[in-house]
Amino acid sequence: MRALRILTEEVVNEATVVNEFEQTLLRIFILVIMFGLGAGLTPKDFSLAIRRPWGLAIGWLTQFGIMPLTTYLLIVGVLLPFSNGSDVMLIALGALIMGSVPAGTTSNLFTYFSKGNVALSVTMTINSTLWAFIMTPAALLIYSRLLGIDESLQIEFGELAIVIVGLIIPVALGMLVRKFSSNIGALLELFGSVVGLLFIPFLIAIWVPRNWELLLTTQWPTYVIAIGMGLVGITVAYYISKLLRLHPMNARTIALETGINNGPLAIAVIVAVYIDNPGVDKILLVPALYSLFIVIISSLVTLVFRRANLAAEQKIPNLL
Repeated sequence: MRALRILTEEVVNEATVVNEFEQTLLRIFILVIMFGLGAGLTPKDFSLAIRRPWGLAIGWLTQFGIMPLTTYLLIVGVLLPFSNGSDVMLIALGALIMGSVPAGTTSNLFTYFSKGNVALSVTMTINSTLWAFIMTPAALLIYSRLLGIDESLQIEFGELAIVIVGLIIPVALGMLVRKFSSNIGALLELFGSVVGLLFIPFLIAIWVPRNWELLLTTQWPTYVIAIGMGLVGITVAYYISKLLRLHPMNARTIALETGINNGPLAIAVIVAVYIDNPGVDKILLVPALYSLFIVIISSLVTLVFRRANLAAEQKIPNLL
């Protein structure tokens, strides 16, 4: 079963070789992240989302509407016109995968730091992850055909579903632990979030040195896509939420949930499906760069949100 091969096989291309020890660490990282996601969920979170479904619904629309569309527009408007070489479509494929996966657990941490609605953030993350069974293959099918990506490179629904199932199981286990022990669940949630942040530097440490030449020769449109996806997603989702008069906490939450996609999941999908493709390093290029830059972007956005929240709190006494 291909799901059992996630992050366990070596890439033939020497530029992306991952040894057995690193493969094991990557797999542990991803499982712990997903387990921590589940450990952060309680029945109360779901009941709150059901009683106030607007934030969840708007987040779903921005997650699976804005992000894939933004990625497609960046590919058509920036990557294809200004890039040269036969590897452009491989880079575009990696970008589409990155733009079509659900939200990641990193968004929960940045939501907390941004004074957002953490309960909504966690619920949105698990909601988009579950919907990924349908929406991620649908987005990839639609936009890959619009781009004319070779059918041999397109991901079949069954393959993607198997990969996601393999990552959803630890989420369910985490929820089970939280149900029987809220204290242990809270610790596991925190641990999973910290591991989620450590995943990025770990990925950079093992991937960047072996692809340094590739990064130096990567054309600027690829960097624009890697940065633009998260930046545009956060900005558009935030102002849509503001136009719909959502509470500022929920607007910040939806913005971060939309722009911070699940980098580990995207990388897991690519490695599981394209492990034997000699161009896998090109497919991984945008997800790897996105995972790096989204942390920087989210940190800057968090500072802006915190300043806005502080300014709003300081105005309250003057209105009394």
